[in-house]
Amino acid sequence: MLHRLVSKTVTGQHIRRLRALFLASLTLLVCPMPIFAADPSNSDLPSSDWPRSDGLNSDWPNSDWPNSDWPNYGNNKGSSKFAPLAQIDGENVSDLVFAWTWATPDNTVVKSQPSLTPWSFKVTPLKVGNRLFTSTSLGFVAALDPVTGKTLWQFDTQTYADGRPTNLGFNHRGVAYWSDDGEARILMPTNNAYLWSLDAKTGKPDLSFGNGGRVDLTVGLGREIDRKLYSVISSPMVVGDIVVVGSSIMDAPKTQKMPPGHVRGFNVKTGEQVWIFNTIPQRGEFGSETWADGAWQYSGNTNVWSGISADPELGYIYFPTGTPTNDWYGGHRVGHNLFAESLVCVDAKTGKRVWHFQMIHHGLWDYDLPAAPTLIDIPTQEGVVKAVAQVSKQAFVYAFNRVTGEPLWPIEERPVPPSDIPGEVASPTQPFPTKPLPFDRQGLSDDDLIDFTPELRQEALELVAPFRRGPIYTPPSLQGTINMPGWGGGANWSGAAYDPGSGLFYVPSVTGPMVVVLKEGNPDETDFRYVRSSSVTRIRGPKGLPLTKPPYGRVTAIDMISGDHRWVVPNGDGPRQAVIDQGIPDPGPLGGRGTGPLLTETALFIAQPGQQGKSEHVLRAFDKQTGGVLGHVRLPAAPFGTPMTYMHDGKQYIVIASGMAQDTKLVALRLP
Repeated sequence: MLHRLVSKTVTGQHIRRLRALFLASLTLLVCPMPIFAADPSNSDLPSSDWPRSDGLNSDWPNSDWPNSDWPNYGNNKGSSKFAPLAQIDGENVSDLVFAWTWATPDNTVVKSQPSLTPWSFKVTPLKVGNRLFTSTSLGFVAALDPVTGKTLWQFDTQTYADGRPTNLGFNHRGVAYWSDDGEARILMPTNNAYLWSLDAKTGKPDLSFGNGGRVDLTVGLGREIDRKLYSVISSPMVVGDIVVVGSSIMDAPKTQKMPPGHVRGFNVKTGEQVWIFNTIPQRGEFGSETWADGAWQYSGNTNVWSGISADPELGYIYFPTGTPTNDWYGGHRVGHNLFAESLVCVDAKTGKRVWHFQMIHHGLWDYDLPAAPTLIDIPTQEGVVKAVAQVSKQAFVYAFNRVTGEPLWPIEERPVPPSDIPGEVASPTQPFPTKPLPFDRQGLSDDDLIDFTPELRQEALELVAPFRRGPIYTPPSLQGTINMPGWGGGANWSGAAYDPGSGLFYVPSVTGPMVVVLKEGNPDETDFRYVRSSSVTRIRGPKGLPLTKPPYGRVTAIDMISGDHRWVVPNGDGPRQAVIDQGIPDPGPLGGRGTGPLLTETALFIAQPGQQGKSEHVLRAFDKQTGGVLGHVRLPAAPFGTPMTYMHDGKQYIVIASGMAQDTKLVALRLP
């Protein structure tokens, strides 16, 4: 374990030297000749997905290279969200100009059919060679020129023709790229449960893939699936010739029998289903005994709705799973319920389990693991530790050796409050990481409540009085329980970023309490004994302010060598002006919700929509060592997608998905 491996203090200088030596040795071993050579059969697409992500310490290009790519959703397959670029930094971020904007084809569709209006535009594009590749909320796929934003091709999956998808409706976050021997494909999973393979050069469907270029993802799960309950919103992961796909499944079920969230690997050339990993183990499989009375036969969800990561060098896939059916009452699925709310490592070729760790036993809080795990190489004086870090809604980071699954620091089973709901059998203990410490507020006590003035604090006490509250994992109740964090986190789908040079792990988070009130199910509407009531779902603070003390959104930098927090800062102003409007002296930045992180050699970048119309939409640059704000640039629309960056013809660009409804766009920034 890491706490045993590190016997001496390792400084930042040591880390940089270790990394430099490590990368230099890789360069000599792997890259004796230039890598970025174009495929002669396709002049604007490289022959490999440079920068290659076959290892976590890839041979990243220097920041003065004329071109660099962003070939996966999180840049490398380990979802580091790191690019070794330095042209844009804290000193010049305020000088950024709009290089181009690309209005999505969704806008035209929505204007003629308002019933199809999506919410926010959340994609993170890919950049490979001379092209950007993006999806849209309604299911379009497009290739763009990285300098001008001009559409090079566009394909319509016609996802919207099947009507509004489950859960958040029209909602999509990205595509995957694959290339081999002059062929290149874009893999697009859709909200209406298909997986498309498109020629990366032309945008035309690959007719040798599945049926006419697509695979029906409702087939091959071991049960008949209602397409209206099953969707895919996140980009798949490609390792070798296998593309791995998760799913988003209806979160407010009326029946105990729901589609299972099994994870599958398909042949990237033919679309044939090669393997399936049953996230709900079936008869006789390891873990089926954790579903009492055969609940594995009908229980559903337990799906991977967020991202997937991979280590192609090891040949392993890492995926985070969600809560079983239903999120708040488990009397119909007594037991620990493997592999729900777990990090699972499987062999990419076969889908066979290598190791797993369950973060929540018998989940009752909708604490789905919300983001792709981050694969990190931790430099120490004893060598490099291959690790994986998983952020969670409950504000823990769970860190493991990604080869063996052994925790880097002890994870202890600790007692948690019992449930008093009839038929419910809550787990008496839950796993608690000893390091790193939680990165956001957990549980709710009187000491957590807002206290800018005695009057605000007293009103907050009155607001929480009707509800049950206590430490994290206090279960739902008929009285109503305040969950802290709520189902929005802590961390959420935007995840974290890792700096391989410093060993720092950056986690944006929000402090968002919610109320869960259970009620008896109506047998004419559901076969659940208890369901969540819609009478009370949110709890607001006094005078429209938040319920708790600030910060309300924060960024935490964690040293993954020691496991200690390096710094914590508010993520922007948050409701700062609303507090001032109450006659309270300026409290300074209070923090709010932002996008996912983008990390470069020079800064940590996070975009943030304006708060309640009282502040600007901005892209902000943070000092990576201190958390200090280095500068910001205004954005023309509210940002929602996690930013990405690339170099092209010697210029660095940052691209952010922005806007909602009839005004969704990609915005590209660069220096003048």
